[in-house]
Amino acid sequence: MTYILNIETTTTNCSVSLSSEGETLVLKEDYNNNYSHAERLHNYIDDVVKKAKITLKDLNAISVSKGPGSYTGLRIGVSAVKGLCFALDKPLISIATLEALAHQVNIEDGVIVAMLDARRMEVYSAIFDSNYKQVRETEAQILNIESFGEYLEQGKVYFIGNGVSKTKELISHSNAVFIENKLPSANELSALAFNKFKLNDIEDVAYFEPYYLKDFIALKPKVKP
Repeated sequence: MTYILNIETTTTNCSVSLSSEGETLVLKEDYNNNYSHAERLHNYIDDVVKKAKITLKDLNAISVSKGPGSYTGLRIGVSAVKGLCFALDKPLISIATLEALAHQVNIEDGVIVAMLDARRMEVYSAIFDSNYKQVRETEAQILNIESFGEYLEQGKVYFIGNGVSKTKELISHSNAVFIENKLPSANELSALAFNKFKLNDIEDVAYFEPYYLKDFIALKPKVKP
């Protein structure tokens, strides 16, 4: 049996799954609006391993959602996975966050726009066809009323992720389908990580870094009058 521990921390959803042969055996996640990764991630890891009735030493690999997403969330998730891979001598598998998010949508035609909220009217987005082949590269884009216009004119466009709410305010095309209240989850990492494991598509643990897409910008503290 191939056991893979999967970790997703790119948004407010702290999500961990334990999978076997690409099927999720145990899933634990904190699907809310608050960042709780630092407090809960390692407890979630312990919980899913115990519920699957295995030990960390039984793992064949560990996968992580590599971004884009929250800078802090990515740092916490990737640091935890790298630490486990070093300590247990297990391979590290990385999964593109927006690809995994797109797999929450099952369509016969049209395209899927997986999008994560960034600052102000900006989102991180990527576009996939009905077979989850990426048809437009991942971008950090500022939304306006003309965004995704060429795809909307061609057919149905399914928007998913926490960037949907701000997109819905701007786009009212009849071909736009908004799938709300969805965040990336470790559940979708199970099959994707297993496919990479079979191909030996793994990362160099020492040099692997999250895919931030943009440089982190720290906000200056407000000066009190």
